[in-house]
Amino acid sequence: MPNQIKITLNNGKVKEYEAGVTAAAVLKDTAADIFKKAAAAQVNGRYVDLTYELNEDARVKPVTIDSKEGLDIYRHSTSHVMAQAVKELFDGVKITIGPFIEDGFYYDFDSPHTFTPFDLEKIEEKMADIIRGDRPFVKEEMSKEDAIKFFGEKSETYKQELIAEIPDEKVSIYRHDNFADLCRGPHLPSTRWIKAFKLLSIAGAYWRGDEKNKMLQRIYGTAFPTKRELDEYLNRLEEAKKRDHRKLGIELDLFSISDEIGSGLVCWHPKGAVVRGIIEDFWKREHYRHDYQVVYTPHIAKVDLWKTSGHWAFYRDNLYSPMDVEGQGFIVKPMNCPFHIQIYNSHLRSYRELPIRYAELGTVYRFERSGVLHGLLRVRGFTQDDAHIFCRPEQLEEEIGDVLNFTIYILKSFGFNEFDIYLSTRPEKYVGTLDKWEKAENALKVALEKSGLKFQIDAGEGVFYGPKIDIKIKDTLGRAWQCSTIQVDFNLPERFNVKYRGQDDKEHQPIMIHRALMGSLERFFGCLIEHYAGSFPLWLAPVQVIVLSITEKNEAYAMKVYERLRFEGVRSEIDIRNEKLGLKIREAEMQKIPFMLVVGDREAENNTVAVRTRIKGIEGVPQAADFKDFIGWFKGLLIRQSPAL
Repeated sequence: MPNQIKITLNNGKVKEYEAGVTAAAVLKDTAADIFKKAAAAQVNGRYVDLTYELNEDARVKPVTIDSKEGLDIYRHSTSHVMAQAVKELFDGVKITIGPFIEDGFYYDFDSPHTFTPFDLEKIEEKMADIIRGDRPFVKEEMSKEDAIKFFGEKSETYKQELIAEIPDEKVSIYRHDNFADLCRGPHLPSTRWIKAFKLLSIAGAYWRGDEKNKMLQRIYGTAFPTKRELDEYLNRLEEAKKRDHRKLGIELDLFSISDEIGSGLVCWHPKGAVVRGIIEDFWKREHYRHDYQVVYTPHIAKVDLWKTSGHWAFYRDNLYSPMDVEGQGFIVKPMNCPFHIQIYNSHLRSYRELPIRYAELGTVYRFERSGVLHGLLRVRGFTQDDAHIFCRPEQLEEEIGDVLNFTIYILKSFGFNEFDIYLSTRPEKYVGTLDKWEKAENALKVALEKSGLKFQIDAGEGVFYGPKIDIKIKDTLGRAWQCSTIQVDFNLPERFNVKYRGQDDKEHQPIMIHRALMGSLERFFGCLIEHYAGSFPLWLAPVQVIVLSITEKNEAYAMKVYERLRFEGVRSEIDIRNEKLGLKIREAEMQKIPFMLVVGDREAENNTVAVRTRIKGIEGVPQAADFKDFIGWFKGLLIRQSPAL
């Protein structure tokens, strides 16, 4: 009698099968509708192909095409099809790696041919042919030696390099049609499973991300189980292009990054500076309300400070080289925390003073390679909305809860109402005792639970000095942006000998909390631009009202209206050019100015204004109003809409 094994199905039932049964055969017993959507299987927590043979007791679950894991497998399989298409279309191509990524996949090629957007269309056509061929993805295991020989015969030197570094004695390759690739898998059952895909762009990428290595050509793509999902995604991409903060930053004259100054260094133009000033004023007011003390610290410091803090050892590649100042090495600061510690350590603290909360809009500088710089979102000089809290251990839980509530309040004030929240726990390498880590992790978890916010545990992803909460804001397109963080630190108080005198008249070490509510002002501003597509809410708009004259005869009255608006604190502009009114209105709308006040002969005679607005959903907008009445109505609207007033 054949060997029998016990398999626990996804529905909890246990059935006996003959050894050697495939995962596909087992899944058929789960549910027919689920099996039809199964791209792969999970066997005792490990992801495998449907052709995987089971020879011992196991728990088997389906990995459906509509799950995250199933979609990752779907996209990775599509990347293999793309690699085959490229190899067949272009001579001399060497393949490297082609992983799935969020929302899609890519593959890096070493090719003598320079790919163009036109080539993407040809590659898509070839991929469609391969997919129609319904070629199964077949896994094959071989020794490292045989695999190196196998890929050597195909002149795939990058694959040989990768195989040589694999510690296992055997490796796996996946074949479909006449194409083979080094891969752990799993993959779809066959190419016909791929229903909807699109190649998106071409970029350069150094082999293994090292600029000392050869520059490769990367082709990005995406794939979805249905054409409808693909079309929805492509529509979101088009909308994202319209909202690109780099494009809008130029069109709305908000900021610039100049090669003459240096990559990753931002110049805030007057309109952008207005928005930044509003954010900073609101930030300061709220921090004073929440019992923080605002501080200012230098932009440079001795290298020794960063050696003591550990930044020099841990983050050397991201720090700028020292400058010589009278024989001593100084660097531009990458962090604000050591400065705040120096302020704390300026005299001995009593337990009665704690918690102490220092906040700073501190500008820091970090070396980022040019390949990763991206508008305002990844820069070399940026201003953190930084704060550090020094508290007693028994105060930790309450402080974290207050910081969490404060963070959500600030983010919601700017119009962000959806979040992805992660609690990152102890990594493999850490400082401090297990007891401290457990208390800190528990304090973070309790604060999250009390807040009622949904969160996920990100196991092992804490920083070496303590656990943390990361909050990603979601914009109008559902994209997540990393901004806010709350971190518990055991490391720096010990390194800098931070103490307070306790009730027992002995010295104790406080716990330090690092927190940033918005992250950096540059990144947050970039998120705001894309969230609102440059059409900021009234309280944030750099220009709230523009006065438009109809003819040259109305210039004097238009100027009178403009000057009164400025006197009343309304951020205003005036357009008295000798141009058609329609042109002036279109240009004001393109600049996304919320209100336009049109003035002509009738308005000048009656001391009124004709009101136009590009903001939807405002009730009671006066179409034609006495100018003083308009100012009163406008200020009332501003107060109702603004968390800063």
